Amino acid sequence: MTAHPTHDHAAHGHAPHDHTTDIDWTAMLPLLERGAELRTPLFREAAAWLGDLLPVGAVRRVLDVGSGPGVLTCLLAEAFPYAEVVAVDATAPLLERARERAAARGLTGRVTTLRAELPGDTDRLGEADLIWAGEAVHHLGDQGAALASLAGRLRPGGLIALAEGGLPARHLPRDIGIGRPGLEARLEAAAADWFTRMRADLPDAREETEDWRALLTAAGLTPSGTRTFLQDLPAPLPATARDQVVAHFTRQRTVLADHLDATDRATLDRLLDPSDPAGLHHRPDIHLLTARTVHTARR
Repeated sequence: MTAHPTHDHAAHGHAPHDHTTDIDWTAMLPLLERGAELRTPLFREAAAWLGDLLPVGAVRRVLDVGSGPGVLTCLLAEAFPYAEVVAVDATAPLLERARERAAARGLTGRVTTLRAELPGDTDRLGEADLIWAGEAVHHLGDQGAALASLAGRLRPGGLIALAEGGLPARHLPRDIGIGRPGLEARLEAAAADWFTRMRADLPDAREETEDWRALLTAAGLTPSGTRTFLQDLPAPLPATARDQVVAHFTRQRTVLADHLDATDRATLDRLLDPSDPAGLHHRPDIHLLTARTVHTARR
C-alpha cells in the first residue's frame, strides 16, 4: 500500500503538483493498522484461498509488497508456515511496526523487512513463490510496467495475488437524519476524483483500463482466478470498529473538504463532534460493510 516514489514532476511533463494528493504514510500508521486488523477475517479467508492455489509446503519465500505495518505479512507467515515472508515498503516506521508485530507473534525468525522504493528497487526484492500486492500497484504510475517487473520476480509456477478493487466501505444509512441524504455516496464520488488526481500526479503516470486480468496477462502471466471477500460488521459496532469509523471520516473531512459543499462539510462536523448525539461517537446505526477483490496469476 505504501510504495510511493518521490519524483520531479517537471521531468515527467506533469501538471504542477497537487499537494492535496500527498500521503503521509507515517501519520497514516494507526489508521492503516486498525483497518487491517478489523479486516483480519477477510484476509485470513483470502490467504486460505491462496493456499488452495499453491502447495503450502512448496512455498519457501513470500513477498508482501506495500506491506504497511505488517498485519497481512504476519497472516501470510501463518498461512505458509515453511516460508520466509518479506515485508516490503518504502516507509521505515511502517516496517519497524511490522517487525514489532512479527516479534510479538513469535515470527521473527521467518518475517523480515526490506525498505524499497518501487518500481526502481524491484530488482532488490529477490525471487519468490508468492507475491502479495495489496492496494500497492495503484500507487505506481505505470501499473502495467510495475506488474511486468513484479512478474519477473516470480519463480516458475509462482503466483501473484493482486488486491485491487472491490466495493467502497459503507458505514451509515442513506438518510442519517442530519444534512442531505446520500452523504456517503457524495463522499465516494469526491474520493474517486481525488484518486484520479493522485494517479495523474505519479511519476510516469499512464491512463490504464483497470482490467487486472488483462494487465496480468500482458505482464506474461496466466490468470488463475479472481475472488471477492466480504467484510460485514453490522450495527452496533464494537468500540474498536467505531473508533476506526471515526478515524476514517476524520481523514475524509481533512482530505475532501475542499470538494464538498458547505452543507456536507457541516454534516461531517456534526458527525465528528463527540458531544453531538447524532455524531459517530453515539449513533447506534453505524456499521462496516465492504469487499476486497483479489486477482491471481501464475508464471
